[in-house]
This record gives sequence, C-alpha cells and structure tokens, in this order.
Amino acid sequence: MSGRSPREALELADFRARVAGLYLECAGEGADAVAEFRSRRDRLFAEHPSSALTAEQKAGFEGLPYFPHDPAARVTCELGPPDRDGGLAIDSGGEDGVVRYARVGRLETPWGGLTLFWTEGYGGNLFLPFRDATAPAETYGAGRYLTDAIKGTFAGGLEVPSPGADPLAVTLDFNYAYNPSCAYNSRWACPLAPPENRLDEPIRAGELKFPGAA
Repeated sequence: MSGRSPREALELADFRARVAGLYLECAGEGADAVAEFRSRRDRLFAEHPSSALTAEQKAGFEGLPYFPHDPAARVTCELGPPDRDGGLAIDSGGEDGVVRYARVGRLETPWGGLTLFWTEGYGGNLFLPFRDATAPAETYGAGRYLTDAIKGTFAGGLEVPSPGADPLAVTLDFNYAYNPSCAYNSRWACPLAPPENRLDEPIRAGELKFPGAA
C-alpha cells in the first residue's frame, strides 16, 4: 500500500471487488459467455480509476485485443504431483519484492505441462502463469496468466473440481488467458512465467499483445 492515498486505496479495493464479481458472474463456457465477459472487462478497463491503463491510454482506448473464441482451447486435465520438490521465488521487480510460491501439482495440457502454484503468505491463493509460442510476436513477451486468484480472477481460466472429487480434474480455458498489468505500461511490475511454465507450442486463445503499451 506504500504511496497510495486513502482515496486510491478505496478505489483499488472497489476495483478488486468488481474484478471478482466479473469472473463469478460472467466467466463461463462458450462463445457467448466469453463475449459478455470481454465486453464487461473492456468497460472496467476504460472507466475505473484503478484499471491498469494510464489516463492517456484510456483516452484512445477502444477495447482489449483478443484471439477469436476457440472451443478447443478449453481442456480438462488431471492434476498430478509436482515434478520437482521445493518452492519457487520470483522477484516481482516492484514493491512486492520477492514473492514465494508452493508447487501444488502438474497439469499435462495438449500444449505441454504446466505447474499450478499457490502464492504463499497471508491471503494466498492459486496462481497459474504461462508463456507459449505466440510470445512475443502475438502475445505479451513475458507471458500471460490463467488465474491469479489472490487478485479476484476466479473461475474462467481455471475451474477447480468439487471438494472430494477423485481424480482431481482441473478445467483450463485459455479463452480467458489474460495479460498481467505490466503488459500495458511501466507503472506495474508483475511475477512472470517461470521456465517450467514455458510452452513450445502456440495457444492462439485469450488476450493478445496490447498495441498501446507504454
């Protein structure tokens, strides 16, 4: 919270609540759900004072760019044990410093394996960053997220099984893949996809590289 005024703190809290509501209300399966989600996300980026865009970027904003919806980009994978021991530390490059993660397990997708992480510390939650072969030509060069649930991005990109389910089948929908805030401008610093979550195959679904990045 360093450097934020009381107004900015309350605006950010409101933004986080609106993001969570957007995911819980709109993020579902199919082209119509994805289209409604994207439309509402565009409005949030354009209008909210705590969105990732600067005032200059908002002035010319006409919507975030995306790949067309692809039904094949929604897959269900069994969550297996992690393929390596220990945790992971990522230097965010910003005020958060080094963020530590625990490896929850490994998801074998049609495009390669991904590690699902848990953000450690107070308020921790699931985190799934990835970088695929569309970067950097089509998508943000440092990768995208399927979920960073500590920030309210529930459902959509990652759907967890019901409690007690066996096997642990996790649904990933790459139509909801999105850019971290640092993809838009240099005001932000973000944890990025580690080597174990870098895929050699392209996934042409979800958010594209932002053309007005600053």
